Amino acid sequence: MTNTSRIEPIDYLLIGHVTSDLQSDGSTKLGGTASFSGVTAHQLGHKVGILSSHAENEHLYALSAIQVFNASPGQTTCFRNITTPAGRQQYCYQRGSILSAKDVPAAWRDAPIVHLGPVAGEIAPDLFDAFPGSLLCCTPQGMLRAIAEDGKVTFQDYPDKERLLPKADAIVLSFEDLQRDEALIEKYASLCKLLVVTENKDGARVYWKQEMRSFAAPEKDSLDETGAGDIFAACFFHRLHATQDPWEAARFAVELSAISVTRVYLESVPSLEEIEQARRQVV
Repeated sequence: MTNTSRIEPIDYLLIGHVTSDLQSDGSTKLGGTASFSGVTAHQLGHKVGILSSHAENEHLYALSAIQVFNASPGQTTCFRNITTPAGRQQYCYQRGSILSAKDVPAAWRDAPIVHLGPVAGEIAPDLFDAFPGSLLCCTPQGMLRAIAEDGKVTFQDYPDKERLLPKADAIVLSFEDLQRDEALIEKYASLCKLLVVTENKDGARVYWKQEMRSFAAPEKDSLDETGAGDIFAACFFHRLHATQDPWEAARFAVELSAISVTRVYLESVPSLEEIEQARRQVV
């Protein structure tokens, strides 16, 4: 439901744009961290709310079980990913509005878990100070994207990283987000209370309290890796909140994100049976 007159309390708040991902045949698919992490959090048993900005007529059927508040109706953020011999090239053709603390519905301001999930630089700095009683989590990949006039996406280091990242309780980024640059990873690890670097089929690293541990992923036949990092993040934040143990949270998230690559798009979100099995394995 979008801009509903009755906003109900939630326990997992996602802030970031849902996206319209342009496919090679001209069709579009619903995407973005808000979508993948939101559906995953719902599947994990949370009451989820998404604060976003998108076109009023955007089809959000896949999010029908989730409250979606459209803070600033306008245009939906649109991405296209092109596979080239040199790797993936990404374009962003249009963007929704910036989201700030004033846009958060009153009933959502005390959510136990808050997940800032920007995809195109849409998170205002004041959101890092807006939830003093919450577990403040962030997947800031969208703050590491420079978007040219023609839409081409390239890497840019997060200019506010030294001021804002230390305010978050947990940060998840990928090896690719940080340009496979070990020096840059060490810099981010020094700024974050808790940093997780996902490494695709190689699992993830966790940096916490001056210690780094690696978590291997089970081998799976990969069909589609879209959204795997967002699924990992939601699983990690969920388990971190439940156990206060980042090592266990990483084991849990690695298991479920590895399974996700065997299916496509939002079908990759883990099933209830897979979630329960992963819980049993890490206890």
